Amino acid sequence: MREERVILLTGSTGQVGFELVRSLQGLGKVVVTGRNSLNLADTAQIRDTVRTLKPALIVNPAAYTEVDKAEADVVSATQLNVDAPRVLAEEAKRLGAALVHYSTDYVFDGTKTTAYVEQDEANPQNVYGRTKRAGEQAIIESGCAHLIFRTSWVYGTRGKNFLLTMLRLGAQRSELSVVDDQYGAPTWANTIAALTSNVLAQAVRGSAADWDNWWSSYSGIYHLTASGETSWHQFAQAIFELSDLATKPLVKPIPAASYPTAAIRPANSRLSNDKLADVFGVRAPDWRDALRLCMATR
Repeated sequence: MREERVILLTGSTGQVGFELVRSLQGLGKVVVTGRNSLNLADTAQIRDTVRTLKPALIVNPAAYTEVDKAEADVVSATQLNVDAPRVLAEEAKRLGAALVHYSTDYVFDGTKTTAYVEQDEANPQNVYGRTKRAGEQAIIESGCAHLIFRTSWVYGTRGKNFLLTMLRLGAQRSELSVVDDQYGAPTWANTIAALTSNVLAQAVRGSAADWDNWWSSYSGIYHLTASGETSWHQFAQAIFELSDLATKPLVKPIPAASYPTAAIRPANSRLSNDKLADVFGVRAPDWRDALRLCMATR
């Protein structure tokens, strides 16, 4: 009997990591790490952990995601978004392992009028986006087998995200003002985890040689978001329509210029998922359908 592959999962307490703990079951022996067991700001600890476990696959959803705070906390953002994935990639290359990593729509400047494809030039406009792009480049330069999934507007039933913020504020206020001139695809963390496991299930079939050949054929960057598009304002409206709040707030549309933030955000965060569908045969549900499922699980 073939020995079960070890899968090292980082960031298990985060939105996507929490969902991956469940979706990766059955693909190998999943070794779960979180903030208390693996400090991703400590590159020596990362190397020790990987060398001890000798995983065949590393899945890294961990990241510094506080976009505005990152503008004044470049060191921490760099540690988690650049240094950690670089070391994970270097260790994966050393072991002959593969790395799955998650990136963001913020690697683009948002000036394109249609959905971004993987070949479009990156031009991040804030610290978060620049560190995430540098993390992508570090993985590619390491030469390790990898899948980099760019996603957008991630939300879920835990952690800090737009969905939970709207529900909290909606319970406190009768009126909210939400930006209506930035567009993207709200993506449920569960969707990201499910599609990741669907893709990886294609890799685990067959022999060790098949595994190596699969990664040689498919390593690269892929966009992975919900289908469809909306604005933050329309997203907020959809949340309240599905909520069980006794009194639902009025949601007023405002331009981004009326809601200044420390970090510049792209006006267009739409990502094309065509490559993901063409290569792996998977496509995410429409953001509205995913939101409905998410709200039903609360």
